[in-house]
Amino acid sequence: MAEEKYIFGPVPSRRLGLSLGLDIVPSKVCTLDCIYCEVGLTTKKTIERREYVPVAAVLGELKARLEKGLRADFITITGSGETTLNSRLGFLIDEIKKITSIPVAVLTNGTLFYLPDVRRDCAKADVVLPSLDAADEQTFAMINRPHPDISVEKVVEGLIEFRKEYRGKIWLEVFIVDGVNTGQPEIMAIKNAIALIKPDKVQLNTAVRPTAEPGVKKVEEDKLLLIARTLGPDCEVIADFSKRGAPHKDGPLSTPARRQEDTAAADGDAQTRAEDLLSILKRRPCSLEDICQGLGLDKNLASKYVAELQSRGLVSSERIGGVVFFKAK
Repeated sequence: MAEEKYIFGPVPSRRLGLSLGLDIVPSKVCTLDCIYCEVGLTTKKTIERREYVPVAAVLGELKARLEKGLRADFITITGSGETTLNSRLGFLIDEIKKITSIPVAVLTNGTLFYLPDVRRDCAKADVVLPSLDAADEQTFAMINRPHPDISVEKVVEGLIEFRKEYRGKIWLEVFIVDGVNTGQPEIMAIKNAIALIKPDKVQLNTAVRPTAEPGVKKVEEDKLLLIARTLGPDCEVIADFSKRGAPHKDGPLSTPARRQEDTAAADGDAQTRAEDLLSILKRRPCSLEDICQGLGLDKNLASKYVAELQSRGLVSSERIGGVVFFKAK
């Protein structure tokens, strides 16, 4: 099977269900250098839009996957950097919609919506998921460390304009870091910005995975729920505080028939399954439970593939809050 360089998953997402990812910006080309980023520190901070990865190759991989049969709730356009930096984003969405009826989501940090071409591109998607972690310049600089040409005022104004022009769904993520954007002035500034942006949902997240900078503190669930109530009735907590370490036995990705099917597939094509896992771990750290859900495997098989990749020196592990996360080296 030809190697898939630009697509990964499907992976389970608390926001989007079963999501097939399209990675259209390399690691780590971004407009920000967020202290909490699970991909790592930014190596190229830029606002230049260009075709960072070949969109034709992305579409080729997607078409091949569709021909084999694809079960997914969303095709999610994302990046190991900032998604909207790819100048052919709009063309990509148009081409996806020609070959599948699966809805398209765009994950973005929301910083470039002050540009009309970015707004036009993203308006082609069914759901757009931008971020806004701060609404005052001092906190924005501390948590997001933006490119010099990006201000929080530009970010908010761009999102307001996008809301005026876009008829689809906007789900705004707010990442909360304890001691950085948890004070009353910071939360109220975010609340005021949300009132102007008018997203369909506000989704709160916090550091439950390994982060770019050490010492980034997660906000405990009860405090996060209190912040959610402060921000308004359309705000929900998406951070995963559930008990980890064992796969969901009867979830949508792991029915008895699916487990039997995947066990047989894994026994017959272990190398392919290990490469699928490595592809996912290159984009995000995962716990063993994440791996079980994402690949539809039982715990023993997931552990086998992780051990194989570790023995090859391709994967490392890190314990965060009592949970072991695996990531590609």
